[in-house]
Amino acid sequence: MSTPEPRTSVSTHGPVLIVGTGLLGTSLALALWTAGVEVQLSDTSPTSLALARDMGAGALHGKDSPEPQIVVVATPPDVTADVVVAQLTAHPNAVVTDVASVKERVVAEVRARAGAEACRYVGSHPMAGRERSGAGAADSDLFAGRPWVVVGQDSDPEAELIVRNLAVDVGATPVRMGAAEHDAAVAAVSHMPQLISSLVAARLEELGESALALSGQGLRDVTRIAASDPRLWSAIIVGNAGPVADLLRQISDDLSALIEGIEAAACEPDSTEYTAPGAAHAIAPGAVGAITDVMARGNAGRARIPGKHGGAPRRYAEVQVLVPDAAGELGRLFSDVGAAGVNIEDFSLEHSAGQSAGIALISVLPAAAQGLEEALDVKGWRVVAG
Repeated sequence: MSTPEPRTSVSTHGPVLIVGTGLLGTSLALALWTAGVEVQLSDTSPTSLALARDMGAGALHGKDSPEPQIVVVATPPDVTADVVVAQLTAHPNAVVTDVASVKERVVAEVRARAGAEACRYVGSHPMAGRERSGAGAADSDLFAGRPWVVVGQDSDPEAELIVRNLAVDVGATPVRMGAAEHDAAVAAVSHMPQLISSLVAARLEELGESALALSGQGLRDVTRIAASDPRLWSAIIVGNAGPVADLLRQISDDLSALIEGIEAAACEPDSTEYTAPGAAHAIAPGAVGAITDVMARGNAGRARIPGKHGGAPRRYAEVQVLVPDAAGELGRLFSDVGAAGVNIEDFSLEHSAGQSAGIALISVLPAAAQGLEEALDVKGWRVVAG
């Protein structure tokens, strides 16, 4: 594989050695190679390594390879510290970083074992991923527009700058955080949602086919990440066990209160009590309150999730359009929205199994909604009332 031509806008100087050719490692290698940075690949799995090479992610690292300027450890978190320490020893002039999704345990172990050489280590974590794993799922644009946490405490400032530049060169936005702060944050925004999604999906395992046929977009949204790799996530959760356990305990308390309220409503009414025809059915005290409380707090939490470009969430109008399940129809819809001079702020497609059409949910600025509906109607689209 020939060495790529470096782009003038790239600050990262190769070679960059990627140790671990899974989803993150191969995606990073593809992004760097595309940017003109020389990339070397290493993995204990010959199959994964060969696949990453054949995808054009870089050249295989060997004993005759030039010394890397940067080493990126992209291994499972339970072995990350071991690999980082080994790479610091093997490459005494290189800056070493990792992309593991837990930081406090890894950083502490590297600092304890690597001694003075640990100043060349900078812990990091790109907040990017997919429910699929492995080199075959890699995407050179995986990091575009995503936060990339940099844990630079006790690291050489120049080494930290090199890792920050690496993140920028693949389209990410560096965010400086402490290791413990990072782990608490990802427990809430990544690790706990993964477990909850899996718990919901597990309830479907023995559900009848007739019930599953009623599945809508809500179920698909909640369970999308339940398709993730159990082995990888076991290592991630164990590595961040404390913060995750604390959150699950809080959720358990919320569930207990919710169950208590719902069970009160499920109790059979006293068979001797007469209710006049037309009278409102008595609802057990606390039932409505328990449900309303958890949903209201959910509304408030959902509203705090950052919006487009990571800024404060904005309220958009949603235009719903019926899209036939046929080749080219979705592309035609996008073209017609563009021709109307409207920017799509967000988009999703709800499509029930076996149906001949889906509902496209197009989020636009409120002032543009009515004009877009009228323009699409003229083009022959069926606009669905919200």
